[in-house]
Amino acid sequence: MRLFFLLLTSVYSLAVIAQRKPTSAKDDQLKTQSSTSIQSNYDQYKSMAFQIWDYAEVGYKEVKSSALLQQTLKDNGFTVETGVAGIPTAFVATYGSGSPVIAILAEFDALPGLSQTTAPEKTSAGKDAGHACGHHLFGVASVASGIAIKKLIEEKKFSGTIKVFGCPAEEGGSGKVYLVRAGLFKDVDVAIHWHPGNENAITMTSALANMSAKFRFRGISAHAAASPERGRSALDGVEAMNNMVNMMREHIPQETRIHYVITNGGKAPNVIPDFAEVYYYVRHPKRDQVQSIFNRVVNAANGAALGTDTKMEFEMIGGTHDLLLNKTLAAVMQKNLDKIGGVKYTAAEVEYGKKIQASFGFPAPSVADAGTVKPLKIEADAGGGSTDVGDVSYAVPTVGLRSATWVPGTAAHSWQAVACGGTEIGTKGMMVAAKTMASTAIDLFLHPELIIKAKEEFKQQVGNYQYKALLGDRNPALNYRD
Repeated sequence: MRLFFLLLTSVYSLAVIAQRKPTSAKDDQLKTQSSTSIQSNYDQYKSMAFQIWDYAEVGYKEVKSSALLQQTLKDNGFTVETGVAGIPTAFVATYGSGSPVIAILAEFDALPGLSQTTAPEKTSAGKDAGHACGHHLFGVASVASGIAIKKLIEEKKFSGTIKVFGCPAEEGGSGKVYLVRAGLFKDVDVAIHWHPGNENAITMTSALANMSAKFRFRGISAHAAASPERGRSALDGVEAMNNMVNMMREHIPQETRIHYVITNGGKAPNVIPDFAEVYYYVRHPKRDQVQSIFNRVVNAANGAALGTDTKMEFEMIGGTHDLLLNKTLAAVMQKNLDKIGGVKYTAAEVEYGKKIQASFGFPAPSVADAGTVKPLKIEADAGGGSTDVGDVSYAVPTVGLRSATWVPGTAAHSWQAVACGGTEIGTKGMMVAAKTMASTAIDLFLHPELIIKAKEEFKQQVGNYQYKALLGDRNPALNYRD
């Protein structure tokens, strides 16, 4: 096996040497060409983003959003395989052939309970969901970047394969985990992604590993006043579980995050609930720790069922790894982001931004910060969130950025994020991301030695670990938002 690996490495190295190394001027020329191509289609991409913003489809229900992205890729010469990994809204769009194979990740799911207009004050749009994490921008920017690279391959500026991965249900549904588990990244050399944010920076902060599940308690209904002794309250089971988990917080590593919502607590106070459900997230910077803590949460659920004379079962909903950071790729992307630059606001957008910031209730950064790019900085600790990009990063070297699609200081998963994302503040930031990803991909196509170096770093990080999905072998939780 070792001899085969050495032979394979030698063959790939010879291919690198054989490929003519382009001049810096040629690099810049192709990057300018790709950025110009992306910008020339700004109106189309803006329209697409606003359309998906208006669709606001939650995880695994993104039928119209996914179809719009797929059709755009098909219209631009990509071959699109849909329904991959057992997920109707997931897809892989491919153009080109041979190595290297560069993947660009695209997301498009909305969040429930966050419906907002573009007004700079909280105003309900009367919908059940909204794009409070900017995934309507995410998917469109990734498609725009992929199309720009496709044009360069078509014009024979370089050879290789570009793939756009349509990734549903990032928000709790762990969509990419199923794509990784299905082996769809096995032939990929590097994966590129981005995320909407309130600043322009390369992602060099890891993510928290995460396991989530719905715990369902079943009891016996009875009249709560006339015959309470005949009943066994499923809601008592949920509340007993929550009490035990809350007491457990003192005795777990302080980096742990545990959240829950009671999704079903009964229908009427005078009817003892025979069914109740609570939805839990358990997070920790290390995947082994999150598994251990999750098992303790399950023990609390079993104890609650025993103590309330109810029955309990749980369904794994999601599970994601921490995020591996690749310094080699980050340095490449940083140079491109520096050159692309930040987001420039009009005078009207500055005023809008100040109105948004006035709603925060705390001092906010300067609105002008949207026009700056943060220097490359490696954070020692994991960030506060989780992402299924983490599982991709355990399959293939991965790099990403954040761009200022929201007014500086805006929190994700907020009505302010929804509002900004429905304006050109959002779509301008989207274009920064699209251009940066395309330029980074160009570097990788023209300089395969960067891929070799990134893979060496990746292998050192993964070590002897054999990837296993934290959500087990369950099928995609297609109805987890129901």
